[in-house]
Amino acid sequence: MRRDVVFWVVVLGGIAVLLHLLGDVLPPFVLGMAIAYVVDPLVVALDRRGLSRAAAAGLLVGIAFAIGTAGLVLLVPVIVEQVMALAARVPDLVATAYAAALPTLTRTLALLGVGARTDLPQVLLGLAQRGEALLAAWATGLLGRGLALVNFVALLSVTPLVAFYLLRDWPRILAQIDDALPRDHAATIRAQAREADRVLAGYARGAALVCALLMAFYAVALSLVGLDFGLTIGLVAGALSFVPYLGALVGLASGVGVALWQFWPSWGRVLAVAAIFLVGQLTSDYVITPRVVGDRIGVHPLWVLFGFFAGGALFGFTGMLLSVPACAVLGVVARFGIARYKASTIYRGTQG
Repeated sequence: MRRDVVFWVVVLGGIAVLLHLLGDVLPPFVLGMAIAYVVDPLVVALDRRGLSRAAAAGLLVGIAFAIGTAGLVLLVPVIVEQVMALAARVPDLVATAYAAALPTLTRTLALLGVGARTDLPQVLLGLAQRGEALLAAWATGLLGRGLALVNFVALLSVTPLVAFYLLRDWPRILAQIDDALPRDHAATIRAQAREADRVLAGYARGAALVCALLMAFYAVALSLVGLDFGLTIGLVAGALSFVPYLGALVGLASGVGVALWQFWPSWGRVLAVAAIFLVGQLTSDYVITPRVVGDRIGVHPLWVLFGFFAGGALFGFTGMLLSVPACAVLGVVARFGIARYKASTIYRGTQG
């Protein structure tokens, strides 16, 4: 038992080290695996109709790549234009927010006893200068990582190839993994793997549909309201909705912030922007998600949210991509471990 524990600890530790060291290279491979996992049922269906797995994989990956390329060609110029315009307006947004918040901050700090009333603007000015220095350092670091960004975009072109080869060789890969399982525990591992597959399959395909619907709803609704950068904000908020509440929170904060700057002092459109994200989140929680996802993941949304940020902190963008599947698998393992614990004498006692 001790030898087995040491072995698996070493294996898991090695995987964690590799994820950390190869984090900049892994995203296209993780995306390719995700695409292959989601599309595999369609390949199986086409294979049953007489089409070879290689032909079916090539057809589906080609269609998906063509749709993605068309979407990028149509949307990227608009998104880039909006992002550049937003970046150009950031100083005005900061100045407007500072001017609007200054009276309230002055009174609040005075009540807290932070300096005399006449000294408070200097305190706020010092904070603003500190924030400006932090932003400058961040911008410098971002420019320094420009080459890494170019490499990342280039690596994304590998994603269709990864998806194709995984879809083509999926049965053989599974057979090789099954053959490598420790014989004494193979049946248990297979049972838990089937449960994890059930959880992941239902959640991944359902979450993809939820994100697509929310991206369309947020982008169209914000554009109809007339919000500047509404298309970009809506698409980002919808895409982040695979993590519970994250998309709505990011969209609400950015959307209402831009709306306050754009429509102030007219509260009608500001409230309309807030209502869009409220309606989207409520519809997702009580209408869409229960029907297409249900409780398949078996993990509390707050645990998923924690896993998303923990994965990002530990392994960067790759950790974010793997966070939800990892939470689902950990949920399956945790339920299995709890069941084994409750069936043991440690829980029941020697008299149980």
